[in-house]
Amino acid sequence: MREQRIPGLQIAVIRHQQVVLSENFGMANVENQIPVTSTTLFPINSATKALTGVAIMQLLASGQIDLHAPISRYLSDLPDAWQQIRVHQLLSHTSGLPDIVDDNGDLISKVSEAQAWEMVKKMPVRTKPGLQFAYNQTNYGLLARIIEKQSHLPYNEYVARHQLLPAKMALSTFGDSYDLIPNAATIYATSPRGSQAPNDKQRLSKWIYQISYSLWAGGGLQTNASELARWILALSNGQLISREHLQMMWTPGTLIDGNDGDWGSGWPVLQKAPHRLVAGIGGARAAFFIYPDDALAIIVLTNLAGANPQRFIPAIASFYLKPASETP
Repeated sequence: MREQRIPGLQIAVIRHQQVVLSENFGMANVENQIPVTSTTLFPINSATKALTGVAIMQLLASGQIDLHAPISRYLSDLPDAWQQIRVHQLLSHTSGLPDIVDDNGDLISKVSEAQAWEMVKKMPVRTKPGLQFAYNQTNYGLLARIIEKQSHLPYNEYVARHQLLPAKMALSTFGDSYDLIPNAATIYATSPRGSQAPNDKQRLSKWIYQISYSLWAGGGLQTNASELARWILALSNGQLISREHLQMMWTPGTLIDGNDGDWGSGWPVLQKAPHRLVAGIGGARAAFFIYPDDALAIIVLTNLAGANPQRFIPAIASFYLKPASETP
């Protein structure tokens, strides 16, 4: 925190199905000197995709979704070039679709959500489905619509009923900087405005971010480390999905050439050996790592854009993991 000037941070460590560490540090709001507590909510942004992956697995288990079905089975207003993309290709970012969050900034923030979706539908696909991994937000906007269509519930309500409620995540909710959310941490960055004021690069400023409703499935959850730990425990003990579907979700998608992609179903697969590692990473400020074969999970949530806790979580994990030479 000192090195990166992280204002506030939560950490939780789960070992062998027990929370063995849960701590809160620093300030949730610097200007008003409001400390981080166990109830402070942090946005996890793209790590929300992990919950979307769980939602799809739940609907798979109930027979409401087929991962290998074309998305046109569930959505009727798709361009011709999108018709044969498979559900699992949305989950693993191998669809080849254009990104509704474009290279020049967030397309969806410049126009209405409906206009943004009409615009992205007119863009050419980037690659043939299954050809390569390419991260984009269009995939998860479509998955939200599939979840809503098949469950007959708004995306956030489905997740609340089938994940937040059973995992006892009473404070967790959806929203962004523009929503009035009790106990939400203020998000900061080091000089995001790029002004020419003296010492500008050393100045801490508020970071305003927008997650449109139709992209909540890709980045809209606000939660805390304690509640996220309960969710991971509920996930690992079979309360949310079966162990079979859990392993399926954490298996990398397969590309046309037979190689593995970078993601499973909603989860980056960061490492296969010597310690298998899957993760949720979001907003350059929040991350949780799960080492399934080592019964270890680590959650770090911060309110500094650019803190990138995924870079230092492995150092925390090293306190708990056996060296590779000692691993059977």
